[in-house]
Amino acid sequence: MTRKPTHPGAVFREDIMKPLMLTVTDAAHMLGVSRKALSEFVNEKASLSPEMALRISKATNTSVESWMNMQLKLTLWYARKHEPTNVIPFPAIKDASHG
Repeated sequence: MTRKPTHPGAVFREDIMKPLMLTVTDAAHMLGVSRKALSEFVNEKASLSPEMALRISKATNTSVESWMNMQLKLTLWYARKHEPTNVIPFPAIKDASHG
């Protein structure tokens, strides 16, 4: 299994907050979110929501897709660690246009 992708909260903390010397309180105020919501995100206790991704994107002049892709990679990594074993494949669908 590939290594665990980096949580977008860690990227935000290390690449945005630390270089700018922003506290969670300051960054939360600038993003227009609660201190608790940002704290849970940067401490990797909460996933990145689309709304938070939009806020970070606007505040950092980065693409919202880049932030959401980080979360998607992490979410899929967790899902693959707990891949279901009781799935039965559907039968192949015959192409009606060639019938």
